[in-house]
Amino acid sequence: VQLQASGGGLVQAGGSLRLSCAVSGRTSTLYTMGWFRQAPGKEREFVSAISRGSGSTLYADSVKGRFTISRDNAKNTVTLQMNSLKTEDTAVYYCASRRDYRLSSEPNGYDFWGQGTQVTVSS
Repeated sequence: VQLQASGGGLVQAGGSLRLSCAVSGRTSTLYTMGWFRQAPGKEREFVSAISRGSGSTLYADSVKGRFTISRDNAKNTVTLQMNSLKTEDTAVYYCASRRDYRLSSEPNGYDFWGQGTQVTVSS
């Protein structure tokens, strides 16, 4: 399984970005997709997750109401729409997948990871 994240960039505070994650390989067993982020000097933190079947979602409190996760199972892609961006959203964003229907906010609960895409929000 390979995950390829894209869509990062530089944006001013209050702006928007759309991240995408393309999944290839044996995708039929990947039941949950998630986004995490890691800022310099900080631990990797959960952002959002979505289940394959029901489309149930989970968000970190820090992004709730500003970010929206969605997935297209036919195209094997997951998207993170990020609005009202803040400087504290600056980080490398990673997409991840796990072979479990249950949503999880724990990085250790994910089996596969993409390479990350940089998001920088300027003031």
